[in-house]
Order: sequence, then C-alpha cells, then structure tokens
Amino acid sequence: MLLQRIIPRKDMIACALCKDAPCSAACGKLDCARLLRAIWFDNEQGVTLPKEIPCISCNAPCEQACVFAGQVPVKRLVTRLMEERRNEEPPAFNKRILQTDLCGIPMENPFMLSSSVVASTYDMCARAFDMGWAGAAFKTVCMMDIHEVSPRYSALKGNDGVIVGFKNIEQLSDHTLSENLHIFRKLKENYPSKLLLVSIMGRDEEEWTRLAQMVTQAGADAIELNFSCPNMAENGLGSDVGQIPELVERFTAAARKGSSIPILAKLTPNVASMRPMAQAALRGGADGLAAINTIKSIVSVNPHTYVSEPSVHGLSSVGGYSGAAVKPIALRFMEELARVAEGSNAHISGMGGVETWRDALEFLMLGAKSIQITTAVMQYGYRIIDDLISGLGAYLADKGLSSVGEIVGVGVNAVEETENLERDSILYPTFIRKNCVGCGRCAISCRDGGHDAIGFDASRKPTLNPNHCVGCHLCALVCPTSAIRSSGKRVLR
Repeated sequence: MLLQRIIPRKDMIACALCKDAPCSAACGKLDCARLLRAIWFDNEQGVTLPKEIPCISCNAPCEQACVFAGQVPVKRLVTRLMEERRNEEPPAFNKRILQTDLCGIPMENPFMLSSSVVASTYDMCARAFDMGWAGAAFKTVCMMDIHEVSPRYSALKGNDGVIVGFKNIEQLSDHTLSENLHIFRKLKENYPSKLLLVSIMGRDEEEWTRLAQMVTQAGADAIELNFSCPNMAENGLGSDVGQIPELVERFTAAARKGSSIPILAKLTPNVASMRPMAQAALRGGADGLAAINTIKSIVSVNPHTYVSEPSVHGLSSVGGYSGAAVKPIALRFMEELARVAEGSNAHISGMGGVETWRDALEFLMLGAKSIQITTAVMQYGYRIIDDLISGLGAYLADKGLSSVGEIVGVGVNAVEETENLERDSILYPTFIRKNCVGCGRCAISCRDGGHDAIGFDASRKPTLNPNHCVGCHLCALVCPTSAIRSSGKRVLR
C-alpha cells in the first residue's frame, strides 16, 4: 500500500509550499498546507486525517487565500486525499523503530543535515534539532581564511519549474575556527542527545591532526574528513585529495592520530570508482565512509553573455552539482561502498538527491545507515523532517519490521554485473485502456526511439505487435497517464 502514490505530484505543481500558509489560516478546520506537503513529499499514507471530510460543501476559502490567487486546487487535492484514505489508518509506529547509530553513537532517527550552509551556525542547527533532526554534519572547518563569491548558486529546472539540479561554487565555513569551536561546545551543552558530526579539512598532515584534536576537545561526537569539496580556491585540497588513494590514507591516518572518536571519510564522486579511496580511508583508520559530495559541473551557459551560471563579474567556474538529479549516481556509489564495507563494522552515511522518505529508503536498502540532506532543505526548509520521519516510520511498520536496521543493505545483492543478467525471455507491456487518453506518445517513441512495435490508428488506441516488441518498456516510461504497465509474464524468445 505504501508504495503507491495516491496523487501525482504534477497535480499540485503550482503550490509554493508557503511559510505560514494562507490556505491553512483561511480554512480553520484543516491544516491544508500540511496535507499538501504530505502529497508533495510522497507521504500521503503517513499523515493522520480526520474521519469526516469538511470540504464537500465548502466554498474553498483556502483557494481564495492562495498566494497564487486560486491557481492551486487545494480543495480538490485535499478532498481526494481524504476520500482515498478516510477508511485507512496510517500504520502506527513507535519512533523507536527509527533509532539507529553512527559507529555506536545513538541516533533517534537516520536523518542528519549534511555539511553545508544548512548546518553552519548555532541557531540553524538548534532549530533543526528542535524540529526532529537527529544530528548535523557541521559545515567544514579549517585553518584557512575563507572568502566566498557572490552570487554562488545556480540551478537547472524541469519544465514544471521545479529545481532538479543545483550548482554551488561555495567553499568552507567562513567563521573563524575559534567561533566554530565555541558553537560546538554550545550545541553539545544544549543538545547532548543530538549527534554532532564535524567536518574538517587540512592542508597538510599537521593541520589534519590539529583540527581533529581541536574539534574533539570542543565536543564533536564524530569527525567527517572532507576529501571531496570540488570548489577549493587552493590546489591540492578537497576533491583533489579524494582522487588519490595515497593521500586519502595519509590524511586519514593524520586525523586519526589527533582523535579517538569515530571518523568518516567523505569521498568524491568525481572518480571512475570510489573503491580505491574507500579502501585507503579504512586502511588509514576511518570508522566509516560518507558519500556523495557534489559532482563537478557547468550549468546553464547564458546565450547572450556566453557565461555559465552563477556569473561573478562576467566569469564563472566549474562547481558542485547536487539535488534530485544526482540521486542515481549517488545510489551507484552506495552499492559500491557497501561492497567495500562488507564484513566490517564500517558505517556508511549516504547523501545525494534525497528529498523524500522513499529516497532515503533507497539509500538504506543499498547499505547506508544514516542519511544526510542539504539541497532539499535549501529548497523546502527543515520542516521536511516531518514527512521523512512519518513516511519512513509508516513504511517500516507496514512491512512488519521492528527496526530501521532491518532494511539496511537488503538491496545490495540484487545488483549484478550486466553480463550476468538473464537474456532469454521478454517481459511484454500491457495497455490499461481505461487510463489511455489516446495521445499516441507511446507510438511515436516506439517508432522513432524503439522498435516500431505499437500501432496507432483512427480509433486513437494503441495496439502491440509482439513480433516487433523487445520488451524495452520505453512506452511505459513516456506514457503521461500511466496507461502502460508490465504484463508480469515473461515469454521465452
């Protein structure tokens, strides 16, 4: 049940997911905004709904109050959600089901802020902790004098205007080291049960050792070694280190010399394989691995100025790419790291494109034990923790699991080398006629990008030619109404 999306996200694409949403204030009976966020973050089954539907005879003041002047069909969306779900109760779960640990350090749930602007001040971390985040990887501290550029962000948007990829050319914490150490002490004093993972970056072995000593003395629960930032102004730092196993091992050993608390090595995706670097980090004394950091990228070259974004006085640079678009790449590396860590107690902290509880679940199934998030928080705020917790908790309860740990790594062995996949049968698609609107997209795509196996005549209904079909399922992917699905039956060639 929890794997079926009730309302397509595209149905509420105009919604701004407002702060102090006027729709909820205007309704007075329902927290419309909370329900809309549950739809947006794929958590329709994880929210509690009233038994009665108050919207039926309502004149929709929620829509009249909408900042987009009625463009968002709030009444229809909320009513449909309640009609679909009113006879169901969300799976009950105790939040203890979400408890995990990072190298033995207890975490109330798997969700942490990743090392970035979202975890760069005391007030920000405190606010996130108060809202339910289990921990934070504080923005990388160093002994360098950091000066940032302006602007420093750009984004790639889909046709619906939603950000799918995010670029930054930001570096490390621009607070002084002493200021950051004071923040760590204060956070641990006021939030002793929250996990404080401090990211560090040194320029040589001495700095790696000294930084590890200092953040440990300031109260860090664990240390994350930044071998992956792609934006450093000085050469030989960040991802430059993370591409050379010898340096990863040497600097990990230097940090280990300065501290006895758990150490994670945060690795760069700007490599063909993470395996050599992951193995080097573990040899150097790391207790775990974190991935992925951002991917080197150039986004959106302006057709008039010829400069890519963000433009700084008419120039730009290669920067780090994150957001939903990088999740498939991150998952690929999760599986690889899980193989490296197999048979050891090495912790894997996963990140890269996580927005919803389902995204997080995929990382967990491929071996991650904790989940770090930045870009989704930058877009939607710390409040996403509500749907992360309730969605994942409801899923685990629905599956009859007693702990989030039971799902960690269950998908790793289902990933095989390409040459080992079965190739002697075909899984044909089937058409769901009641959902078909007769657009013909399937026929066009199959003709021009497939095997010309779909007929389309004056009746405007597709037909399958099994003699041409190879079972690639391109048709199902392009269908805008989900009218094409797997037949579920394999046929020998």
